[in-house]
Amino acid sequence: MDALNWNTIVSGFEQAHLLQTWEWGQVKARYGWQPAHLTWDAEGQLLPIDSTPGSAQAAPAAAALVLRRTIPAGGFAARLNVLYAPKGPLLDWQNQPLRQRVLADLQQFALRQGAIFIKIDPDVQLGRGLPGTPDAEDNALGAAIRAELQARRWLFSHEQIQFRNTVMIDLSPTIDELLAGMKQKTRYNIRLAERKGVSVRPGTTQDHGLLYNMYAETSLRDGFTIRDEAYYRAIWERFSQPAASSGPAWPQVEPLIAEVEGQPVAAVVIFRFAGKAWYLYGMSRQAHREKMPNYLLQWEAMQRAKASGCTTYDLWGAPDEFEEADPLWGVYRFKEGLGGSVVRHIGAWDMPVQPWLYKLYAQTLPKVLDVMRKRGKKRVEQAVV
Repeated sequence: MDALNWNTIVSGFEQAHLLQTWEWGQVKARYGWQPAHLTWDAEGQLLPIDSTPGSAQAAPAAAALVLRRTIPAGGFAARLNVLYAPKGPLLDWQNQPLRQRVLADLQQFALRQGAIFIKIDPDVQLGRGLPGTPDAEDNALGAAIRAELQARRWLFSHEQIQFRNTVMIDLSPTIDELLAGMKQKTRYNIRLAERKGVSVRPGTTQDHGLLYNMYAETSLRDGFTIRDEAYYRAIWERFSQPAASSGPAWPQVEPLIAEVEGQPVAAVVIFRFAGKAWYLYGMSRQAHREKMPNYLLQWEAMQRAKASGCTTYDLWGAPDEFEEADPLWGVYRFKEGLGGSVVRHIGAWDMPVQPWLYKLYAQTLPKVLDVMRKRGKKRVEQAVV
């Protein structure tokens, strides 16, 4: 198995996701995770790990990038692992026999790996639209799969990792129609930014330090935790590598930087893969915020994603609970103004292969994460200084 073969497989699924690409697995491999590439044939048979389908074989019916990490503890626990399939597995979730076989095989794979548990968080929709509004729609398949997971003794995870809900923009309309689909205030702020002299340019590898410094400043101002610079540099460099193919099966990253009179004031980092675009990272400075650079950045990102052949733009993140007390409420209102629609997913689910160790892990993890966040914040403060 190599990058092009794997990405071609992943790009063939409706739920193809950036976090299931070969490149994402390689980045995580630099930070203690070991990637395994699992595929299933049309009969639901799990193929040999990392095997490459022959030219005469049909495309796999299911696939999953599974990341494995050894628990850093002494004694017997040193050989215990946790497994995670970020935004996977990928398959036709309406095919009940196939999904049941895949779920069973993932559980058996976790057993063979000596794992405490395996976590999945596939993009299976529970519904679209803001709950409680006339436009809200529930997805019967998502509800059925959630019930099936519970019946098979999977547990809704206390550690969601990725955002459970998001805001999506359909890029298939024309540019004029996309603009008309935005809130009136959003359109006004885009034009304001243009009138006030905000310009947007693509970033290059020389901008990595600038992007991280802005991201660090944003995290301290808005109260969220980020990793050290080396982690983001690894992501940007890995996804910036020259494409091995000209098709949608090769993921790419493009930073966009907003400037006022040549001074960088805000930026977004956009990823594109399999006809989709994702807004994973956004950053800004206090200077010139009244000129609304973030609005112009998003509009430029939408136009460039559409021009590159993307049909959807994932704004990456919405509240778990759609109420004003949620920390993401303000961010959600900004994204909604861009013409986005809420998409609700089933979230992350854990299969505790070793239940008593899983319970211990679940009790210990919040304390470990709290320590890591405090250390991370201190590192970021030092980096900004």
